[in-house]
Amino acid sequence: MKEPIIVIGIGEMGGVFTRGFLRTEHPVYPVSRRMDMKQIAKSTPDPTLVLVAVGENDLHPLLEQIPAQWRDKLGLLQNELLPRDWREHKISDPTVIAVWFEKKKGQDYKVLIPSPAFGPRATLLESALESLEIPCWELSSAAELEFELVRKNVYILTTNITGLVVGGTVDELWTQHQDLAREVAGEVMDVQAWLVGHHLERERLVDGMVEAIQGDLQHKCMGRSAPARLTRAIGHADEAELKVARLREIYATKIVGN
Repeated sequence: MKEPIIVIGIGEMGGVFTRGFLRTEHPVYPVSRRMDMKQIAKSTPDPTLVLVAVGENDLHPLLEQIPAQWRDKLGLLQNELLPRDWREHKISDPTVIAVWFEKKKGQDYKVLIPSPAFGPRATLLESALESLEIPCWELSSAAELEFELVRKNVYILTTNITGLVVGGTVDELWTQHQDLAREVAGEVMDVQAWLVGHHLERERLVDGMVEAIQGDLQHKCMGRSAPARLTRAIGHADEAELKVARLREIYATKIVGN
C-alpha cells in the first residue's frame, strides 16, 4: 500500500483530488473543520501529503492550527494565493498548485488550461490529476510558481471585478469591453506587484489571462465571490497607498452603493 494522504476540506475541490489520489492507490483520510486535527495527527503522523482544500477565507485560520507533524508536508491550492500567505505562518516549502479547472456541485470538473504545480510533492499531484484526465504540469522554480499564482489572480480578479460592471461571459468581456478589462487588470497588477514586492511582467501576465479566457469562452465573469474579492483588493490598495481609481469607482458604485 502507498503512503497515506490527508485532505483537509471535503468540498468540491477536495473531492476531485481525493478521487485522483485513490486512483493512484494512495489511501486518503478526509478531515473536516469539525474534526480535531491534532488528534488525527497523532494517529497519522507521517502522511506523504497534507492537502489543504479549504476556501481562501479559511486558509489563514487553518494554517495557524496545522499540527507540527504535518507542516513540512503541506499542499496548497487556494485562489488568491501568494508566497506571502504561507511564509506568514513560517511554512517554507509547501507543494502548491494553481488550479485551472472548476468543479461545481452537481457537475463534473471543467478544465480551462493545464494546472501548474511546484514543490516536493508536485509529481504526486500531477499523477493524481492525470489519472482523471485533468492536465497538470510541473514547474521548475519558485519564480515560475510565483508568476503562475499571480497570473491566476489577475485572471480571477479582473474577470470578477469587471463582471460586477458588465456581467456576461469572459468572451464577451474581452471582445466587447477589452479597454475596461485592461484597465482593471492594470490596477489588479498594481496590487499584486505590491503584494509580491517587485515589478511584474505585465504583458506576459495579460497574455496568460487571455490564454485562460480562450480556454473557456463561456465562463461567467462574476462569481458569487466577486464582491469579497474586490473588497480585499481595495483593502490591499489602501494598505499600499495605491490610487487604483477604477477599482475604487467600481467599489463605490457596486459595493458601497448597493
